[in-house]
Amino acid sequence: MIEPDGTVIEVPEMDPAQGEIWNEAELAAEPIDSDTSVLAKGGKAPRRAAKRSGSGSRKGGAGGAAYSDIGAFFTRGRLRLIEADGTVTEVVRAAPGWIAPAGAMSGARSGGDAGGRGASAKAQTAKAEAEAKARKAAQEEARLAKEAKEKSEAEAAEKARLEAEAKARAEAEEKARLEAEAKAKREAEEKARLEAEAKAKAEAEEKARLEAEAKAKAEAEERARKKAEAEAKAKAEAEAKALREAEAKAKAEEKARLDAEAKAKREAEEKAKREAEAKAKAEAEAKAKREAEEKAKREAEEKAKREAEEKARLKAEAKAKAEAEERARKKAEAEAKAKAEAEAKARREAEAKAKAEEKARLEAEAKAKREAEEKARKEAAAKKAAEAKAKKEAQAKAAAEKKARQKAEADAKAKAEAQALAEEAAQEAQKAKAEKKAEKADAASTSADIDLLESYRRLIPTTGPISLSQFMGESNARYYASRDPLGEAGDFITAPEVSQMFGELIGLWFADLWVKMGSSKNIHYVELGPGRGTLSQDALRSAARYEFDPKIHFVETSPALRDIQKEKFPDAIHHDDLSTLPEDRPLLIVANEFFDALPIKQLIRSADGWHERMVGLDGKDLQFVAGEERVDDLVPPSWVNAAQGTMIETSPAANALMAEIATRLKNQGGAALIIDYGPLEARSGSTLQALMDHSSVDPLRFPGDADITAHVDFERLGQIAEENGAEVMGLQMQGEWLHQMGIETRMEALKRKDPSEADVIQRQYDRLMRDDQMGALFKVLGVCGRRWPFGFGFD
Repeated sequence: MIEPDGTVIEVPEMDPAQGEIWNEAELAAEPIDSDTSVLAKGGKAPRRAAKRSGSGSRKGGAGGAAYSDIGAFFTRGRLRLIEADGTVTEVVRAAPGWIAPAGAMSGARSGGDAGGRGASAKAQTAKAEAEAKARKAAQEEARLAKEAKEKSEAEAAEKARLEAEAKARAEAEEKARLEAEAKAKREAEEKARLEAEAKAKAEAEEKARLEAEAKAKAEAEERARKKAEAEAKAKAEAEAKALREAEAKAKAEEKARLDAEAKAKREAEEKAKREAEAKAKAEAEAKAKREAEEKAKREAEEKAKREAEEKARLKAEAKAKAEAEERARKKAEAEAKAKAEAEAKARREAEAKAKAEEKARLEAEAKAKREAEEKARKEAAAKKAAEAKAKKEAQAKAAAEKKARQKAEADAKAKAEAQALAEEAAQEAQKAKAEKKAEKADAASTSADIDLLESYRRLIPTTGPISLSQFMGESNARYYASRDPLGEAGDFITAPEVSQMFGELIGLWFADLWVKMGSSKNIHYVELGPGRGTLSQDALRSAARYEFDPKIHFVETSPALRDIQKEKFPDAIHHDDLSTLPEDRPLLIVANEFFDALPIKQLIRSADGWHERMVGLDGKDLQFVAGEERVDDLVPPSWVNAAQGTMIETSPAANALMAEIATRLKNQGGAALIIDYGPLEARSGSTLQALMDHSSVDPLRFPGDADITAHVDFERLGQIAEENGAEVMGLQMQGEWLHQMGIETRMEALKRKDPSEADVIQRQYDRLMRDDQMGALFKVLGVCGRRWPFGFGFD
């Protein structure tokens, strides 16, 4: 087109608007609801190249309506008309600055040649007049062109000045904004630091208070134990003294009885018989009383022990000490009991011996007396002899009756003792069973109160270095049982906490797979380590549009996180591990950042074979040491002949969990999506790391207070899945998988919905997708049962 000053401006040709028809696997640009995009059966995406279908073919988008406007301008004294297809038609020059309308230009194109010949004829007849008029018009045109040029330059200068001022103003505003953000960040960091210091101080004071209480309690228990031992000792001495006095008294009484018997034998024998029976009864009652007292004492001691053990659960050290003291006390009681039984046995033997001697003496005296009496009886009448014979028979009968009664009493006593021992053994077994159950039920809460670093400082000098897997397992168990580790206030942030887009696309993946499976209503949704339940909340909301309504199961051991999950999913069923999951329906399993926290073993190749890397002690600090035993059987086949000095990692816990998942998918059907960080192929070297307050720390420095993790061996997990009857859909980088799921479309929909949050949404997208953040480090592994459909995103 031509400006009034004669300047020619080229108008570039416009491309036709482009359009496309997406295939059935593509995502629509429109949101399914307030927060979600869907898998569409068709749709349009303007101004976008055609996407490939699942088979790799391309279905082109139909072209939109082409621009039909015709550009027209002057150049070199002639008018050129440019068609939409690029055809150029030249016509005679019109008046300066004039642009023919579309209809006139169309007519000019159709009759251009005839019009040109007519204009030439007229110009020849009025040549003189036209030249004069042309010179005047050219002069006027030059003047106007000069003025237009000066005006254009002035306008351009003013525009440049305004743009410079706007740019300077924008830079100043941006600088002010950045300074304000930096100031706010510094204030927030200072506030967080002060809060952390206050929290650490409060925890230290609480820890000191608990230690002081435990120490005071232990001292009180020690004083009580010593007091009980002193009282028991005094009681035993008093009983021994009373027994000696009773024995002395019995001997004196026996002597008096014998003296009296010399005067009146029959009366003395009867009296002695009554006294003996009374004495035996008194001894039996006294023994029964002592046994009852001992039993009551044992029951009271057992009750006190249970109470002490229950209270001592808050401190493992106090518990261990109490158990040691209890064992020592039991040992002392057993020794005292054995000693008392030995003394009682010796006393019974002495009494039996004394009775035997007394009986022999009496028999000897009776024999002498009988001989004297016999001599007298020989001199007496036959009646006297008959009376003596009757008396002897009566005495024999009484002795037999006494012996039978003593045997019956002994049998009854033995039976009662055996029954008491059986009852005591049953009580001990029941008590042990109850203690074991209580210990198992309180394992999580007890572990949260254990100072692991101090425990390791006491344990390692006694047992030697411990395995890294034991250290990592115990540390993470205590860590997750005692806190909510997620979010800005925690130690790390996972992908579901970064953006809702992550969970929504996982929900669409499951919904798409579920439709391919036949949309069965009998299905179980399982998440391993669901954290705050954010991923499941976004995923199930996204999938609900397809009427996906499964039974929800969470595998979670942290009491703190279980409480958060129950608030969002009151009907969810919690499990400690996979063993209690139902076996009646297919499973759809998701595990995001779950495998990385499972315990690992680190193996080092030395000159004589492979050895495990252990955790030892250097003064009060934990350090890595090499194990003495060879562990060649733990090394995967591909690493057996590695060079000396090579370090590899293996996770028996992760391998066992993957085998269980694959076995369930083979038997029940379904699929699993495992998302975590690690390489595509196994590598050597240590990947052990620990996070605290969103910063890396020494893994051995804060056991139980830092999140300890390691890279996941996805190559080995895939091999184990196939070895146990499952199929591997594929392994993708997280960024590529989310791209195939259409995260860009979802991002644009969210930006359109809330333009004020566009920058925040873009940062969330970058965090999930960029290679230098989570996009390349995190991987997505898909596994399913045999002959089950593959999920989308693993092309």
